[in-house]
Amino acid sequence: MSRRTPDTPDRSDVCKILLESFAASARMNQLLLAHLDARAWRAKPPNADPRSGRPMAAIFVHLHNSRLVWLKWSAPHLKCPAPLDPVRCTIKQAAAADRKSSAACLQMLKNALSASPGRRVKTFSRGSWAPEWPAGPTMFLYMFAHDVHHRAQVIMLAHQLGYRLPDAAAYGIWQWDKLWKELNFSPGPR
Repeated sequence: MSRRTPDTPDRSDVCKILLESFAASARMNQLLLAHLDARAWRAKPPNADPRSGRPMAAIFVHLHNSRLVWLKWSAPHLKCPAPLDPVRCTIKQAAAADRKSSAACLQMLKNALSASPGRRVKTFSRGSWAPEWPAGPTMFLYMFAHDVHHRAQVIMLAHQLGYRLPDAAAYGIWQWDKLWKELNFSPGPR
């Protein structure tokens, strides 16, 4: 058994870091949405398989609507935002919906990662098609990876379509110290 040292975070520190990381990931989505070229929003991916190639609008709609499934199945006590329509969704609507669903997911994660015996989120379900998992760090990692995967798709698609993201977005997602400061987290990433 290892002993804690002053530099070893305890469980509450780790949970706080995970929650801050999810909030920072949500801020990265907002950064991209604020800087996407509107002409690229519905542009078809070049050389894409018509069954799997999705425009940016559909990617952000999927990201939001997937969160709604997780909330519905894992935290039905939380208020779920409205789903988005991939055919009609605008960048502005996607940004507003992303803020709402990420905030609700953050609440769900806060409860799931809590050590409280009275916590309400005890399992994580990705929907009726998948087995339930115990709520906890794996749930966080799945949700975080889902965001990162689709954010990377959007960045790559913008590049492929010739709609270069401004540095504020392309490099802004890597300025974690700045993101932590914007979100009023202290002392910053650790």
